[in-house]
Amino acid sequence: MKSLFAPPTPGPLQLEQALQLLAQSGREPPPGVPGSAPWVQGLIDALVELSSRDALTGLANRRAFELALAREADRVARSGEPALLLVLDIDHFKRVNDTHGHAAGDEVIRTVALALVDSVRPMDLVARVGGEEFAIILPNCGAGFGQTVAERVRRRIEAMPVQVSPTQQVPVTASVGGAFAPQWVRCTPGLWLERADQQLYRAKAQGRNLVQLEQAAISVVSNEEKRLLFDTFPMTDHE
Repeated sequence: MKSLFAPPTPGPLQLEQALQLLAQSGREPPPGVPGSAPWVQGLIDALVELSSRDALTGLANRRAFELALAREADRVARSGEPALLLVLDIDHFKRVNDTHGHAAGDEVIRTVALALVDSVRPMDLVARVGGEEFAIILPNCGAGFGQTVAERVRRRIEAMPVQVSPTQQVPVTASVGGAFAPQWVRCTPGLWLERADQQLYRAKAQGRNLVQLEQAAISVVSNEEKRLLFDTFPMTDHE
């Protein structure tokens, strides 16, 4: 049976289809002489970039987020440096679509995306991971700064009502959950995301437009993480 994680077998680049994809996304063809090696490489680079971006917001998409989360979890385990994962949902988003239409909903999503990018550092990765769901990976963000960063994100969204018609604005808020990756421990990306999601559910349950973070100092190493740790560093007969 072919592995699900095996890389796909590369095929010939269909230039017309590739150019059509770029045009549909509003991007210009690469500069240079069409068909030349630099031009083809530019086209490939543009397609790779396109495949990792959310079409509506320009943020990293779910696939790019999952790859980045795996890299960051591995980095934290190796370096011991802290990292924070934030996940957030736009509050009562369905109400916006039902009341004002999907075009207004799209504008709300774009506005929140801008607010998120404006709230964090260039080194942080902001992704749209679902319809009204976003995530932010913050490397080198310790427990002393996590609450401040998360609150800044929440307040920035709250301060940006969205113009849904020439005469009407709608207020927008978001619920935010977060968790720190355990330092010096192999944490699977799925477990890290699950912890952040649990905090997001707490924020929603407590009234929305709130931040809930799992404190790094009281993070519990799960049984699965213990197994990963000891499978990686087996005890010898001399220890």
